[in-house]
Amino acid sequence: MSGLYYEEFAVGQVFDHPIRRTVTETDNVLITTLTHNPAALHLDAETMKETEFGQVLVNSCFTLSLMVGISVNDTTHGTTVANLGWDEVRFPKPVFVGDTLRIRTEVLEVRESRSRPDNGIVVLEHRAYNQRDELVGSCRRSALMLKKPG
Repeated sequence: MSGLYYEEFAVGQVFDHPIRRTVTETDNVLITTLTHNPAALHLDAETMKETEFGQVLVNSCFTLSLMVGISVNDTTHGTTVANLGWDEVRFPKPVFVGDTLRIRTEVLEVRESRSRPDNGIVVLEHRAYNQRDELVGSCRRSALMLKKPG
C-alpha cells in the first residue's frame, strides 16, 4: 500500500507524479472498441486527415482514466474506500497518438465524512499535460478515504 490516509492530505498539497506515459495507437483503439464507441474521430485515419486536426484524436475516456490511474500510486492506492464522483471533467486540447502525458494532482479539499466516522473525504484535482506542457485534461475527483487505524 502506497496511498495516503485521510489525515495525511492537506489542502494545497501537490503531487507531480513521476510516471509519464506515451499514448499509443493500441491504447486508443482498445479504449474506443472496449467502450463500443464507433466515432470516426477515434478510428478512421483517412476521414480525420480531412479535418482541422489532420489525424485521429485519442479517446477522451483514455485521457481521463490515465489522469486518475497515474495518480493512484502516490495518493490513494490501498486507502480509498470508494470514488464518490468526478466533476468538472475538461479536455482543453486534443491528445494524439505519440503524445507523452504527465500528471499533476492538487488537494483541493479535506473534510470529515458526516455519515462514516472512520472515513474522510478528499477532493483532488488531476491535470494532464502533454510533452509541450499544454494542459490536455483536468478533473476533480472526490474520494472517500480511510482514516489511520487505531
